[in-house]
Amino acid sequence: MAIETRYAKSGDVHIAYQVTGNGPIDLVLVPGFVSHLEADWDSPAKSRLFQRLGSFCRLIRFDKRGTGLSDRVKIPTLEQRMDDVRAVMDAVCSRKAALFGYSEGGPMSILFSATYPARTTALIIYGSYARRLRAADHPYGKTPEEWEAFVQRLEREWGGPAAIDVFAPSQAANPKFQQAFASYCRQAASPGAVVDIMRMNGEIDVRPVLPVISVPTLILHRTGDRLTEIGQARYLASRIQGARLCELAGDDHIFHSGDGDAVINEIEDFLTGARHDPEPDRVLATVLFTDIANSTERAADVGDRRWRELLEQHHAMVRRNLSEFRGREIDTAGDGFLTTFDGPARAVRCASAVIEGARALGLGVRAGVHTGECEIMGEKLSGLAIHIGARVASNASPGEVLVSSTVKDLVAGSGLRFTDRGIRVLKGVPGEWRLFAATSSA
Repeated sequence: MAIETRYAKSGDVHIAYQVTGNGPIDLVLVPGFVSHLEADWDSPAKSRLFQRLGSFCRLIRFDKRGTGLSDRVKIPTLEQRMDDVRAVMDAVCSRKAALFGYSEGGPMSILFSATYPARTTALIIYGSYARRLRAADHPYGKTPEEWEAFVQRLEREWGGPAAIDVFAPSQAANPKFQQAFASYCRQAASPGAVVDIMRMNGEIDVRPVLPVISVPTLILHRTGDRLTEIGQARYLASRIQGARLCELAGDDHIFHSGDGDAVINEIEDFLTGARHDPEPDRVLATVLFTDIANSTERAADVGDRRWRELLEQHHAMVRRNLSEFRGREIDTAGDGFLTTFDGPARAVRCASAVIEGARALGLGVRAGVHTGECEIMGEKLSGLAIHIGARVASNASPGEVLVSSTVKDLVAGSGLRFTDRGIRVLKGVPGEWRLFAATSSA
């Protein structure tokens, strides 16, 4: 098939994408850990399933940065991947789309749909998870030791049909499939990139995001999946309001191996029968609070006139950084700012930049960052997440960026460093909260 590969610009990175089909619904396919747009069509099974999707959707596919035909750059964070999806959607003039995230593409699709419900018509998750590894409060997935052993196996076997008995056990004895699978993997990524991707996947945890999802959601999972156990899907379905869980027969993790038509049948039924929902009144957002520490004493020291000049310089500096890091000013009271971001890593880096800018003015600023569900009230936001962000900031020391554990969990692979500040009780907020001091590597 003669299908054109084009590029969208996401920041400084070129993201390869293809558009096929002419259905009335836009469907963005978010691939697993590696992909290659053009090599996809060499697989008769995958090609046929894509054509089926294109019979009722406009199918938008892309290679994530670092893999396939996109720029081979450092392995991205979930936040950067969200930016890449937005860039591709903008490039093809897609205002709203359903997201189909499979395997590693699931967590990013979850985060996108919670952050941008106005741009997401539906969420479809196949063979995926909220947290890849097992933990004391998450009895699903592999242990860290099992996962590291699997990553090392992939590195050893890459170039051949690496771990085909895990990804596609129904085809493990098929020499032709083995050869095609090995060739595809070689084209999609290098062994070093695969190791980086899979280790970063071991850090992903989007569990706090699940209750915020408000779009129609379909979760598909094969009961015998050897890479991602069925308990992962059941966990997702139990925590996403109104989610539909469809358990399919089979052992293959790759959706086009085994009974791929069963997967497409469920997607077609789900999307073509979807209803138009009202505009969302809640959204996932990262809130950043900043304020000048000891401002009363500082104002008394310098006098009213000089204090007004310092405040003007401080406010201008904060707004410059908000523009650079794509933040939005929600409210300003005295020497404090309430701002929001669509990605937690940008919020932390902006907070660090604000603290440095304030230090140059002779001011000590403290900052607090939290990611959670917010209610939309016109141009304003409200909700418990706002109160948590304010309380996190009030616990920060001058010159410190303090974040909730939710933020730390969502920025895996970002290069940010964290120091545990222990468990705190936040005034007026239920429960106990573990807080971390964040340091930007930039």
